Amino acid sequence: MKIRVLYEDNIKNGHKNYTTIEIPDGDYSVMLDIDYEQRLTQAKPEKKAEVKRCETLQEMFDLINNKEYNHWRRYHRHLGKPKTPYRKDDQAEDETDVMDTFADNSQEIERNLQDEYESVCQWIRTTLGKKQDWADMFIAVRIDGMSIRKYASSIGVSENNITQKLKRAEKKLQGIFKNRQI
Repeated sequence: MKIRVLYEDNIKNGHKNYTTIEIPDGDYSVMLDIDYEQRLTQAKPEKKAEVKRCETLQEMFDLINNKEYNHWRRYHRHLGKPKTPYRKDDQAEDETDVMDTFADNSQEIERNLQDEYESVCQWIRTTLGKKQDWADMFIAVRIDGMSIRKYASSIGVSENNITQKLKRAEKKLQGIFKNRQI
């Protein structure tokens, strides 16, 4: 008797490549009974009535093959032929782009950086307390990178005034930060 078996290694780009195995003739009722009992125990209680005993060995292996193929397909369904090939050498055995399997966590990184930025700004505002203009100035100039000249012209004061306030804010923040770490 010949049966067709599907191995996961033989699934190429979604196409099934069966391996034919020749086995000696004989009574396979024990094997079919064991398979039926295993599928019956694995079935959900409401689906147990739908589980049928396989009549032939090939029918049993077809069920196994479909399960194996569906498992392979579930894992590989999002891997396709890339628009630009990842490999530049002419190896045609793998037509998927390896980079498609890596997770894209750029949005998570952006959210974490934004959360960190907001927590630092909140710490500066609470530390400087009543001097909210110092806090806004420090965040704009030292963290956001705005020039002193541009910030001074945006609020309508002299650059010297901003420089002096900035030095005082830095000194106060450094003192509190050093004491906080100890």
